Amino acid sequence: MAKRDAPPRWDRKMQQRLARGEAAALGELYDRFASLVHGLAHRVLEDDQAADGITREVFAHVWEHPDAYDPKKGPLRTWMAALTHRLAVQRLRATGTAALADGAHGTPEELELRVRHASVAARADYIVQSMPTPLRAALDRAYFQRRDYRQTAADLGVTEDEARRRLRLGLQLLSTAHDAGAPGAPPEYGGAA
Repeated sequence: MAKRDAPPRWDRKMQQRLARGEAAALGELYDRFASLVHGLAHRVLEDDQAADGITREVFAHVWEHPDAYDPKKGPLRTWMAALTHRLAVQRLRATGTAALADGAHGTPEELELRVRHASVAARADYIVQSMPTPLRAALDRAYFQRRDYRQTAADLGVTEDEARRRLRLGLQLLSTAHDAGAPGAPPEYGGAA
């Protein structure tokens, strides 16, 4: 595994290319991360058009401020996820506050609860998308396909002990989504601001 102070080479090169203003780099970045950015934004906002807007904002921000990403603080993927989360939560709070001001039903406490739930859900989605394929495959079979650990082991061609280990590790990773869901707590990354 790479050291914390040695980010993946692709991340460093991408940042350098963006800083030079290479439009092709932005296209490559978009191809690689657009589904992640849009998915996280949609999870928070529950609205395709709003998620489209956040996706545009994220990539515009990266294009205009490539130096905002600090490779020493973590992977580019994590930074973009944190940036997406921050912008989506800001939009959710702004639209929720406007709805409250217009006399729509609900209270500020209900809005904040909705923001917290959306944040936890978005973080859980990101964790599942980011976890190693063997763990994700085990969770998929056990929880989405409703297979027990024996069936999961058979499906994956691994021992029952290995299937249980993968499920346990996957669930441990997923449990961190709720831990980080404190009010206003974005995914941890120092360079997203």
